Amino acid sequence: MMPPKLGILAGGGELPEIIVQACKTQGREFFVVAFEGQASNHAFVDEPHEWVRLGAAGKTVDLLRKAAVEELVMAGSIYRPPMSALRPDIWAARFFARFGAEAFGDDGLLSALIKTLENDEGFRVLGADEIVPDLVAEEGTFGAIGTNPEALSNIDLGVEAAKQLGADDLGQAAVVCGGKVIGLEDTAGTDALLERVGDDACGGVLVKVSKPGQERRADLPSIGVATVERVSDAGISGIAVEAGSTLIIRRDDVVRAADAAGIFIVGVNPSKTELS
Repeated sequence: MMPPKLGILAGGGELPEIIVQACKTQGREFFVVAFEGQASNHAFVDEPHEWVRLGAAGKTVDLLRKAAVEELVMAGSIYRPPMSALRPDIWAARFFARFGAEAFGDDGLLSALIKTLENDEGFRVLGADEIVPDLVAEEGTFGAIGTNPEALSNIDLGVEAAKQLGADDLGQAAVVCGGKVIGLEDTAGTDALLERVGDDACGGVLVKVSKPGQERRADLPSIGVATVERVSDAGISGIAVEAGSTLIIRRDDVVRAADAAGIFIVGVNPSKTELS
């Protein structure tokens, strides 16, 4: 039986394009809503799509209905502008009024949005990992570069720091160097974190994990080739990601880039006190 038509809510990065390709491979119908100022300008030229500004939630829902979409996936990064720049339409304004403080943290916002799309609008929301399960990182080392005892100690500390950060719904990543947390992710994202730590990160580790109790259908942590390049530029020695909860975008390319740069990538289980 053919799966239901999929609506792809597309932000930045390569993940929306990967999901489009997966739909084609699976013979699945799809429709893309690409958010202005977020998604790539050239990614969906030959695909069924419409461009929508981020605050026009009512228009987005109308387009999805007209396209006969039944299931949705949120894919790609979204930069959250100030409310004044967002210019929420009536649908979005009612949403923010309804959920109030719940909608101010990233995970709180996305959880509330998924609840509304499912319960009020009748869509079924999927996670990107349900459509392309091969993206999910497993435990162990990726590529030819291994860890060392100092790196493992830094990873332990980074997991603890990033999980606490996530519990406060503030971010998903930490940079640790020499047994000290030298940077924590905020709403500006991982790229901004790597820029902030600068030369202080020399030899350190970037750790990315999911938030405790995170809504898995939106904003799972991810890494791609660009992450490896920025880590290399910052002088960081490796990347640790949470196994089972992190997406590796174009894994083969990521591993090649990491090997070429001499950077390790390892999938870890945060419930284990000793990583190997």
